[in-house]
Amino acid sequence: MDKTSIFGVILGIIAVGVGMVLKGVPISALANPAAFLIIIVGTVAAVAIAFPTSEIKRVPKLFGVLFKEKKQISEKEIIGLFSEWAQVARKEGLLALEAKLTEVDDPFLKNGLSLAVDGQSADYIRDVLSEEIEAMESRHQAGAAIFSQAGTYAPSLGVLGAVLGLIAALGNMGDTEKLGHAISAAFVATMLGIFSGYVLWHPFANKLKRKSKQEVKMKEIMLEGVLSILAGEAPRVIEQKLASYLPSGERKKFLEESSETNE
Repeated sequence: MDKTSIFGVILGIIAVGVGMVLKGVPISALANPAAFLIIIVGTVAAVAIAFPTSEIKRVPKLFGVLFKEKKQISEKEIIGLFSEWAQVARKEGLLALEAKLTEVDDPFLKNGLSLAVDGQSADYIRDVLSEEIEAMESRHQAGAAIFSQAGTYAPSLGVLGAVLGLIAALGNMGDTEKLGHAISAAFVATMLGIFSGYVLWHPFANKLKRKSKQEVKMKEIMLEGVLSILAGEAPRVIEQKLASYLPSGERKKFLEESSETNE
């Protein structure tokens, strides 16, 4: 479970709710079916028009990505794993790593290691794995674009809702009670549009982009690790190379701990 996504959504709702109360606006003012229809259904309709069916079908899965934390090996663990495999390959030969394939759960890493064991060239392995990374990145970008566009459409539909509310208000100029209700409903639609656009859809798009970058980085580490083993590089050299993907503080600490372990 991705706690930051859940925490952010709950905090955003609380912030708006408390803000309304402090401003003297009753929460009951949000009970406006017309505003929800215009903003929520309207946004869904706009997104459905903007994207092909094949991409829209992936929306439920994207929500899963947003609110579920994918369990995966850390950067330090994968670097340590490649260091261990490098030692095996240098002592027993590259074919000895075939026994390690059953221990690998990640399909990308398993495919790369399998290609190396099968004797494929470094250029071929780089091409195959790089194309897989690019295809994955393209899928991720398409998914993030859905939420990004929803974040653009929702505030605009909020303006549309406000216009409709003002039209209703102008039709009831002689009735003060109906006039006030119509104006209130108009601004509720605007608020819902802005809230959903800038507290939900745009942040969701950014979260998907960030998770995509993290996954791409992990796969790039795996790619370089496989190629380093194929080139017969020493475990310490592989550690130093792959540690370049870590933040400077973590990199220094990791290399120091690795040196102490090897001594």
